[in-house]
Amino acid sequence: MKPIVISPFGTMANGEQVMQYCLENNIGSKVTILSLGGIIQSLYLPNREGQHDDVVLGFDNVAQYENESPYFGCIVGRFANRIANGEFELEGKKYQLAKNNGPNNLHGGPQGFESRLWQVEVINDGHITMSLVSPDGDQGFPGTMVVTVDYKFSEDNQLMVRYHATCDQQSIVNLTQHSYFNLAGHNQSDVLAHQLQLKASHITEVNEHLIPTGKLRPVKDTPFDFMSFKPLARDIDADDDQIRLGGGYDHNWVFDTTGQPFSAPLAQLFDEHSGRAMSVYTDQPGVQVYTANFLDDLKGKKNAQYKPRQAVCLETQHFPDAINQPEFPSVVISPNKPFTTTTIFAFSIS
Repeated sequence: MKPIVISPFGTMANGEQVMQYCLENNIGSKVTILSLGGIIQSLYLPNREGQHDDVVLGFDNVAQYENESPYFGCIVGRFANRIANGEFELEGKKYQLAKNNGPNNLHGGPQGFESRLWQVEVINDGHITMSLVSPDGDQGFPGTMVVTVDYKFSEDNQLMVRYHATCDQQSIVNLTQHSYFNLAGHNQSDVLAHQLQLKASHITEVNEHLIPTGKLRPVKDTPFDFMSFKPLARDIDADDDQIRLGGGYDHNWVFDTTGQPFSAPLAQLFDEHSGRAMSVYTDQPGVQVYTANFLDDLKGKKNAQYKPRQAVCLETQHFPDAINQPEFPSVVISPNKPFTTTTIFAFSIS
């Protein structure tokens, strides 16, 4: 790996300086990460011809990340995805959070982890650790939470994201990485020709507010069946109640886990035109597949115009609204029960 290059990226509205960390390997692939929100600002990967293109959507300046970003590339917390009515109960006490997504709390509230300046430590070439302290009552959540995120980029184009959180009292946590991928290049057309495979035979069915009903719906013979590779375009506009609710894909798939989460990829994405492929390994129980259905026309990096369905997010996670759904895997954290999870995005040419 080449030495990490650190450079100023810009200044936040409050006057704080945002730094950019460039992790580059010896074949020319590189990822740039911001101290603001732990944002993956760019990711350059080779195509079949060896040409490196940036495959994540984003901005060239801090102001757009602060004012216009639909969570481009950031670490989401304290609680990724939706919490019904922005409320939950813990140890007999009710907590009311901000409703920043219709009747729901989304991605931890209006000032979530994506809007914070993280402390960054360079571990070695290709490896940085970011840390953040979220005080008791932050966005309505109980407990002082200390979060660290490790980003590690390798010579063989693997990007590891490892999350660790501790809390001084019982609380809830759900962390994810919210990059918008277009394996053809961030400035190319939509991702509908991308092929996706998911080792997931169920989704969490949602209601009209995109909150899980509690039912796990089998994907077999539905538009949600990605057990084998399938282009996103095939069923994204199918006559299906769940598709209509999401305006396309914006749903949580339940992984068919084997107890050996890193032995095989649980999600794979492939772009035939460029030959780029992405394999996702994780110990998380689910993944939110979001096809950027609500992406407004935005001016992105290098004057690119971003439109709906120009990218796909694969957000490894615990299930939405899990704190209000006792049958879902637990999202409770406590002083003697820290939260740790790892996701690996492995890129290749196929």
